[in-house]
Amino acid sequence: MNHVYILTLSCPDRLGLVHAVSGFLLERGGNIEEAAQYNDHGTGLFFMRVQFACDRLTHAELCQQLRSFAEPFKMQWHLHATAQPVRTVMLVSKEGHCLNDLLFRWKSGLLPLDIRAIISNHRDFYQLAASYNVPFHHIPVTPATKAQAEARAYEIIESEGAELVVLARYMQILSDELCTKLAGRAINIHHSFLPSFKGAKPYYQAHDRGVKLIGATAHYVTAHLDEGPIIEQDVARADHSKTVEDLTAMGRDTESQVLARAVKWHSERRVLLNGHKTVVFK
Repeated sequence: MNHVYILTLSCPDRLGLVHAVSGFLLERGGNIEEAAQYNDHGTGLFFMRVQFACDRLTHAELCQQLRSFAEPFKMQWHLHATAQPVRTVMLVSKEGHCLNDLLFRWKSGLLPLDIRAIISNHRDFYQLAASYNVPFHHIPVTPATKAQAEARAYEIIESEGAELVVLARYMQILSDELCTKLAGRAINIHHSFLPSFKGAKPYYQAHDRGVKLIGATAHYVTAHLDEGPIIEQDVARADHSKTVEDLTAMGRDTESQVLARAVKWHSERRVLLNGHKTVVFK
């Protein structure tokens, strides 16, 4: 049976890149099943995602030959075997709607993840974690213990070999150091009222101002709070009849859906970083 791989790459744009990549795969018995590319004329960069089947070479052999192939093109690339789900660690605080949604989608076979652990600064969801047979780590966070708590969380992330960290409503600001360590592999979700309604009880602030749109944004975590490269966004319309509770429920639904799409696309290697933006091959 053929092994299926996903190759993602980016490099300075030039003539013949699609031909070169497809030719490389053809010469090695690769059968392309899906392909997409994008030329960013603003930056002069080329992006490509190719899913292909190949039984002639192993993953290690393909990687070795890709290194030589990619060098003259100055390519940044990654080769992923689709049979290997993405090792993932979830972080959560006291709002569990995103965590619950992701766990259900994962167990339903809708997300190619291997959820290795759940980390929380509260105990609220240890039973939920247990119901999915996922190890739960309670790491309390106070101003005095924040550095030690982060170090412990990162220790778990590394020990589980996590390729993806999902902040599923984790209400702690990560240090610049941890953001740097998790660059490109940590996804956060937040309401899209920012920067208008920062701080506590954003839906109360939004209700007081009579908002007409409820939204959510999923993005990669960076040291600049809530300003990382955006993966996905969505909105739901509201009107004067909506209560605070209505807005909150709408917001939770939107957050869950947006985060699920972002996690799915990331785990399917459909998201490529493009500076402070992303290219998403849906």
